[in-house]
Amino acid sequence: MNRIERISGCLLGGAVGDALGSPVELLEWPVIEARFGAQGISDFAQAYGITGAISDATQMMLFTAEGLLRAFVLGSSRQPCHVPSVIHHALLRWLTTQDHPSVIPVVTDGWLIEHMALWSRRAPDTTSLNALKASGRLGAVAENYSKGCGALVRVAPCAFFANAFDYAAQSGRLTHGHPTAYLAAGLFADLLQRVVDRQASLEHAVTQTLARYGKVPGMKDICGLVERVLFFFYEGYAPTPHRIGNFVDGWAAEQVLAIGLWCALTAPSFEEGVIMAVNHSGDSASTGLVVGHLLGALHGAGGIPARWLERLELRQVIAQVAEDIERVPLDYCGIGGAFDQQIELAYPGS
Repeated sequence: MNRIERISGCLLGGAVGDALGSPVELLEWPVIEARFGAQGISDFAQAYGITGAISDATQMMLFTAEGLLRAFVLGSSRQPCHVPSVIHHALLRWLTTQDHPSVIPVVTDGWLIEHMALWSRRAPDTTSLNALKASGRLGAVAENYSKGCGALVRVAPCAFFANAFDYAAQSGRLTHGHPTAYLAAGLFADLLQRVVDRQASLEHAVTQTLARYGKVPGMKDICGLVERVLFFFYEGYAPTPHRIGNFVDGWAAEQVLAIGLWCALTAPSFEEGVIMAVNHSGDSASTGLVVGHLLGALHGAGGIPARWLERLELRQVIAQVAEDIERVPLDYCGIGGAFDQQIELAYPGS
């Protein structure tokens, strides 16, 4: 499987998991069971007035990708480039689409922001909104202590750049101030990078990532849950709605990451993994997105059921962003880079 298949699978898979979980995101498991049956939700249903709708998480994921690509344009032209600040500017463009003003002047050029589906309000994460509205300068870290999953769910594109952990963690700090929130984002991006670019099995990627970053200050709570998930996996303890509910609440960053990993490790297919991940009482859209990114990276876009891809909102936009990311050199780290006129036209440096 080539790299573009894995990148496309990762980004599209995350959006599919997001869309599958969005209709039941705020529902307790007994309500989901009563509405959809004993198996829970297993196909797209209406959310935000349409079938196959993405949430704010996928919207912010796309703007994070845009920021990374604009940083590549800046670095290629030898201009000063602080990558988290460029991502910050991109997230402020997303803030504009949510009808909120920014203290920092925002440039609204480029092709991504022209897609009106991105201007739809999809119950945007309050922590992210408040942090972005309060930002006084690009690159400033959030002045809160939130460990919500809003940082985690947008950082998948960081996995395809050389400094995956650092870019994800630093961009996470723009909105979420608790170390658990932004370090979970860094861990997730590193995991995805090991699967996509080193073609590691998910189990091997998890153990390598823990070995590399497990001793970072602030990582204790995350590692504790991930290690329990590995134990469940080794013991053949498969996730069910009740087991997930007994394990964690499913809203904080480290909990969402742990549920996603548990479902991805035990799933025999992309379809079964995302269905497991959205059927519980926690944040179904976010856990669906996490497992969708992981299994999409493992199985490629070809492993995603066609019936979901065909109805996925903004499918072509997500696929185009994946193609654009694939054009960036593997070793790009914010400095230098091969000049690419097509990328420059689509993502003008700002």
